[in-house]
Amino acid sequence: MMINKRLLGMVRESKRYIAGNVILQWCSLAANIAMMTTVTYLLQELFRKKANGKTIAATAVVVLISAVVRVLCTTGASRMGYLSSKAVKKTLRERIYGKLLRLGTSYSEQVKTSEVVQVAVEGVDQLETYFGAYLPQFFYAMLAPLTLFGYLCFVNVPAAIVLLVCVPLIPVAIAAVQTWAKKLLAKYWGQYTALGDTFLENLQGLTTLKIYQADGFKNEEMNRESENFRRITMKVLTMQLNSITIMDLIAYGGAALGVIMAATQYKSGNVSLAGCLLIILLAADFFIPMRQLGSFFHIAMNGMAASEKIFRLLDLPEAERKVEKVSSDCSIVCEALHFRYDRDREILHGITMTFPKNSFTSIVGESGCGKSTVAAVLMGRNKGYSGSVRIGGTELSEIEEASLMKSITYVGHQSYLFKGTVRDNLLMGRPDAAENEMWAVLERVDLADFLRAEKGLDTPLAERVGNLSGGQRQRLALARALLHDSPVYLFDEATSNIDVESENDIMREIHALAKRKTVILISHRLANVTASDNIYVMEKGAVAESGKHEELLLQNGVYASLWNAQQSLENYGRNGEDA
Repeated sequence: MMINKRLLGMVRESKRYIAGNVILQWCSLAANIAMMTTVTYLLQELFRKKANGKTIAATAVVVLISAVVRVLCTTGASRMGYLSSKAVKKTLRERIYGKLLRLGTSYSEQVKTSEVVQVAVEGVDQLETYFGAYLPQFFYAMLAPLTLFGYLCFVNVPAAIVLLVCVPLIPVAIAAVQTWAKKLLAKYWGQYTALGDTFLENLQGLTTLKIYQADGFKNEEMNRESENFRRITMKVLTMQLNSITIMDLIAYGGAALGVIMAATQYKSGNVSLAGCLLIILLAADFFIPMRQLGSFFHIAMNGMAASEKIFRLLDLPEAERKVEKVSSDCSIVCEALHFRYDRDREILHGITMTFPKNSFTSIVGESGCGKSTVAAVLMGRNKGYSGSVRIGGTELSEIEEASLMKSITYVGHQSYLFKGTVRDNLLMGRPDAAENEMWAVLERVDLADFLRAEKGLDTPLAERVGNLSGGQRQRLALARALLHDSPVYLFDEATSNIDVESENDIMREIHALAKRKTVILISHRLANVTASDNIYVMEKGAVAESGKHEELLLQNGVYASLWNAQQSLENYGRNGEDA
């Protein structure tokens, strides 16, 4: 019942911890049986007025030893549960992480990021309880009633049989609920991930929603998703409460029946007073393990629902391993490039672009024209393109991802920096970098003096680097990129939303880099692209114009219109300041 062989096979290390947990619980039960047997015998002797100091002392010793054994076994079982849970979390999260690495940067085309996060965090946590609590309890709940039955057969067979027959009624009740619960929990997880998808999408696009005044609509959508999740959650809780009530009635009813049988057998003279008391005291132990298993049942069902999503992620098809590497040429040619996120909405309409080796090329255009989509295709994040993208003469789809990552360095407007130290983040650019090399790139981005005044390379970075300004964060991201020292650099709005001084420093370094590397600059601010060897102007997913800055101005087309509009705004701002 709810034993997933694939899960057990995946986390082989947990098997010995589960076995150890069951053995320790059984030893605790044996100690309890010894203690109850001794105590009931003492009570019988006291009733008969035959008890003496030796009997009382022996009983005290047995009770003390049994209590110590039970404490040690309970502690050990908890330890086994912890080790099993630890093994599960480590193994499953490593499997998920490894799968994402094999899927590559385009994993989001097959599975949503929010679902990956939910599965890797809460889904694995549910299975932690499944391995650490449910599975040991499952095997112990099978073993404990049989052990008690075998022991009580030496006391009174009819009472032992009645108690054993009543025990399976609990798993029968669980099985009756299981089909309904499985469907309900599948809907619960489906609604939970849908709510996560909606929340993450709205959070990431909050600025855009405010700009286009669509936040009210998305708020209503989020409220509907939340209400649906509330309803399914209440149904799950109702199901759990009803099933627990049924299991309690069976457990307490079975124990009461055992007490009645003990009293009846004693009255008939078929069992001694000590035997009668022992049956009464151990009757509950027949049902407690199975009752606890029932309480873990809902957690196990949740774990099974989560495991289905984990397996769905782990079973996603992987692209064939590529063996081609980027040649030293590293020139990039896009021909008749088409791309669409949705079947009915094409983003790139057959664009053709060339990025020669050691050149400075810019891509400009209004928001939504497809600039960043081109960057995502070049970086291998968007793989479902048609047409041709060749890097160093090799088709992009044939190049192994590791080689592509070594050859092209991407710097976006929100480059991720990790919690830790400046040194930790820089070493991600090049793990074997020496200290003097790290300081050299920090000098180039004008961040060295600031860090020397702090703790140098060991300056701590808070979560999301909240202890640095936006400009400092982007400078550090650029320093890491420079340390990577790849043949091609792709800057996607790398100077957006930062102060003017940081923007100027970053652009100065980009221009210097363009003299010896292949640099592709995507920018909404045209003043940053005037020194480019070539500028591609995009409009509605197509290349509208291309050429140098002066040539494009003379054409008096899309580029000139954008340039004039930006210059008017900037001059207006300066005039306002002068006034």
